[in-house]
Amino acid sequence: MEHWDVVVVGGGPAGSACAAAARRADPSARVLVLDRADFPRDKVCGDGIAPEALDVLASLGIDPDAATEGYAVVPRLRLRSPGGALVERTMHRPARVVPRAVLDARLLASALAGGAEFRRHVVRRLEVRDDVVEVDGVLTAGAVVGADGAESVVRRAVGTAPNRPQHLAIAIRGYAPVPEGLEDVQLIATTEQRWPAYAWSFPLGDGRANVGYGELVSGGVNREGLLAGLERLLPGVGATELKAHRLPLSTGRPRQPDGRVLLAGDAASLINPLTGEGIFYAVLSGSLAGAAAVRGASAGAEYRTALRRRLGRHLLHSSTASWASRWPWVMDAVFRAAAGDQRVFDDVVDLGLSDGRLTARTLAAATRALSR
Repeated sequence: MEHWDVVVVGGGPAGSACAAAARRADPSARVLVLDRADFPRDKVCGDGIAPEALDVLASLGIDPDAATEGYAVVPRLRLRSPGGALVERTMHRPARVVPRAVLDARLLASALAGGAEFRRHVVRRLEVRDDVVEVDGVLTAGAVVGADGAESVVRRAVGTAPNRPQHLAIAIRGYAPVPEGLEDVQLIATTEQRWPAYAWSFPLGDGRANVGYGELVSGGVNREGLLAGLERLLPGVGATELKAHRLPLSTGRPRQPDGRVLLAGDAASLINPLTGEGIFYAVLSGSLAGAAAVRGASAGAEYRTALRRRLGRHLLHSSTASWASRWPWVMDAVFRAAAGDQRVFDDVVDLGLSDGRLTARTLAAATRALSR
């Protein structure tokens, strides 16, 4: 039975970052990426990439410009609150919008160029032993990283329960001609109807936009409801290639156990509960998992510590903000405060798209907006 030092299940951004990080941590490590699909392949997503995600890729030796070449640099973000408060400002650093069929293939190619290997394989069973993890009876690994998305086979195989409905969102996305006035603007529009819920439009730079709509599963939404929400917030958008996917939110993330099996990205429920953003969390958690995975039996404990140090306070703050956002008037106040102060706007963007925190400045500005 062939043996690998690290086996990564899933070749998306979390898996590619994991493979690159493992090779960077130990250039002699034998790293294998397994995925059920060949690349390029589509992945249902908003396609927006925060600059902080590109910073993580750069730290792994992956060229951010090469990964995003040919697609839009988007400098501005427009936010609309449930009550209609509108703010549009230039972000302190521009975002990128790249179709996942393109981005994921480029990131995987970079990981393979760094010495990882790829194999198409559908993982069905793991057997965790003291010395190795056996995968489907055909190979063993010193550590296995589940980077296989919201429906993670690895997560199920080690007995980790899925998110409960109140910590699970569902979204539908498609592609459409860029709505008028949004050619160089990312839009996130929230609504009081079926709150919390929001729609988005992210321009690709080729005349198209990635558009979508999502809300919590606990609200009882179905496909018809998702389509109705998209039409309500982006009327007449005329989207095609509409596909739905589930978003396991970080408010329901499991505790990373000790041992040789790690979870990263969506498989670890690392989805921002405020915005549904997941690529930053994916590449960051993947990079931390890869660096820990080469440690074998101590990988789980080391990865858990690294995650807590890097994201612990942010996840606490984003969970607190998600709890407070249950009241739409709170969101209205925050958006009004962001409209009045670029620094508050930047704080809000960082909290929703990367690893920001609830700052005293933003809390004070929102409190003042509430009193008006």
